[in-house]
Amino acid sequence: VVVCGLHRGNCPDERMNVFSHGASPEKIGIAYHVYQMGYGSFVLSDVSSNTVSVGVAEGRLVGAIDACIFAPGLIHGPLDLDAIRMVDEGVMSANEAFSRGGVLKLFEGYTSLEELIERAPAAAERALDTIALLAAMEMAAGEVLVRDYTSEGVKMVLTGSIGAMDAVAHRVRHHLGRDVLITNGWSAAVGCAQIARAVADGCEHVLGIGVESPQ
Repeated sequence: VVVCGLHRGNCPDERMNVFSHGASPEKIGIAYHVYQMGYGSFVLSDVSSNTVSVGVAEGRLVGAIDACIFAPGLIHGPLDLDAIRMVDEGVMSANEAFSRGGVLKLFEGYTSLEELIERAPAAAERALDTIALLAAMEMAAGEVLVRDYTSEGVKMVLTGSIGAMDAVAHRVRHHLGRDVLITNGWSAAVGCAQIARAVADGCEHVLGIGVESPQ
């Protein structure tokens, strides 16, 4: 079973086709796992080295916000004005700029969150504050899209090595003013296995994505 991602041309909401890419197959797996947990409408944000958010309305994918568009992760993030200027001046490639666009760019000399926590606890708190604020903003933006398709309650879901941290989830709950579901690190693998099982059982679509069988 081959699982597709969301990108220009197969994104359910044509308005999102202004972006060439939305989400990779593993994000579809996580979303399917959340759906199998009993949630029909939700915004899922996977926060780790980068941040990707996916919107599902009444069991169907409606769109996604890719890592290079809005909220940064720890390592990767969108190209801001400084990054665009450095790319234009030939200082670095666009891919290098994306790979240095995460929150760690604010803390020169540190290469991981663990190192930051050990050597500079105050800076680590600032990093988590920044990640949580921007992830919450992206999730709130995703809810605008989902609510265009449903009037039922929209669940907020966090996952990923950073998103599942209590310190981050607590901050996101505060910013959103509501509860947030946390999924574990196996969600993508479990979700993709659930997709494979559903396809083997003859399902016609996965979260609205049609299943195609080779002739």
